[in-house]
Amino acid sequence: MEHSLAQLSIAEAAKKLQAGEITSVDLTRACLVEIQKRNGALNAYLEVFADAEAQAKAADEVRAASVSKGESVSPLLGIPLAIKDNILVEGRVASAASKILEHYTATYDATVIQKLKKAGVVFLGRTNMDEFALGGSTENSAFGVTKNPSDETRVAGGTSGGSAAAVAAGMALGALGSDTGGSVRNPASFCGVVGLKPTYGRVSRFGLMAAVSSFDQVGPLAKTVADAKILFDAIQGVDPLDSTSVSETLYAPSPLKKKIGVPRHLLGEGIEEGVRAAFDQTLAELEKNGFELVDIALPSISFALATYYITNFAEVSSNLSRFDGVRYGLSKKGDSLVSDYAKSRGEGFGPEVRRRIMLGTYVLSAGYYDAYYGKATAARTQLSTELSAVLSGVDAIATPTMPFPAFAIGAKSDPLSMYVADIFTVTANLTGNPALSVPMQTESGQLPVGIQFIAAHGAESTLFTLGAAVEEATHKVA
Repeated sequence: MEHSLAQLSIAEAAKKLQAGEITSVDLTRACLVEIQKRNGALNAYLEVFADAEAQAKAADEVRAASVSKGESVSPLLGIPLAIKDNILVEGRVASAASKILEHYTATYDATVIQKLKKAGVVFLGRTNMDEFALGGSTENSAFGVTKNPSDETRVAGGTSGGSAAAVAAGMALGALGSDTGGSVRNPASFCGVVGLKPTYGRVSRFGLMAAVSSFDQVGPLAKTVADAKILFDAIQGVDPLDSTSVSETLYAPSPLKKKIGVPRHLLGEGIEEGVRAAFDQTLAELEKNGFELVDIALPSISFALATYYITNFAEVSSNLSRFDGVRYGLSKKGDSLVSDYAKSRGEGFGPEVRRRIMLGTYVLSAGYYDAYYGKATAARTQLSTELSAVLSGVDAIATPTMPFPAFAIGAKSDPLSMYVADIFTVTANLTGNPALSVPMQTESGQLPVGIQFIAAHGAESTLFTLGAAVEEATHKVA
């Protein structure tokens, strides 16, 4: 029974909880059993909270009290979730998978955590990630790589690999991650779950450790599109503590056109044959269901990767300057103040973090700012203009989420080979558009792969409609 409960979707579990067929304690114990069985191998959780069952018992008591009063409750009441290690939960360690914050305890809740606490969720633990959300495979964690539940010799994706693996392995019913350049969608594709990057500003970043402030968004990882919507509805909304957050009423709803844009010019070399076959089959199924496929062009997308990484490095350099070994985190003493900084940051940060800090400092330096960062800012504006024009005529733009399935651990030790894998995901972060990754149907025995949809600002509802259509088509094919 416990194993089957851990495989429930959030929507299914909510119905059973409402009907009194199961309790939150039952659900939580089922997830804890799976964690006990698989986390030692997968390394999805950095910490499992000792009070998870107590949280579940408290949720059951809230439900019982509400039922006796005839009050409605959140569909997330009593649902066990996993939380990425860069999202602050008061009184819990939040290390961003870095040695420099290994023992840092959060002093307040992130806004998304406040919202989830109000909904009554059970927090199972904090999940592994690439250090400070910099990477694409969760191999850059200071605490070991997270392995893919479908094949433990392969990566789970990154940077939210721990959250995706936890959901895929039944070690949580859902999870929160953060998406900087595909960090929710990448592991969702590799692990075979649903991942949403909301419109920039739709979800508060207050209490999310900043990597690249103009890109970062908290987003849900879930087993189904319906579950992703439940989580998004719970965490979205304007926040006075985040000046970049926006109201859900900012963007006018657009009627569904049933048109999907396909940038064929991007779908050439570099895409693995099985991914291309699954993508073509998924589009064909959508076409059968009444969607029109429209060829589109995005000329400036050829600059997307360079634009993304120049901006990424620059903002990382700025944001991580706060970790100096003086105010909080790891502190190593040298024979001078400069030596203190060097030792603390040298020992506290991993290789990828140090690489991005140095490159970011370079592109922001006098004499190089205009040549690099200034041009990247102009290219970003041009890409946003092109994307808006295309999306005025279609509901969404479809691409594979990743050009290949999960790769073997250690196979992409060259940083550039890792960076180019983000070709389909970085655009939505550069432009602030929402994007959704949904598993595609693959041949028996093949690794999971996802299809990505990018929609207009504020059009998450369109993404959920398209995602549900993919799930329906996949179910029919299966």
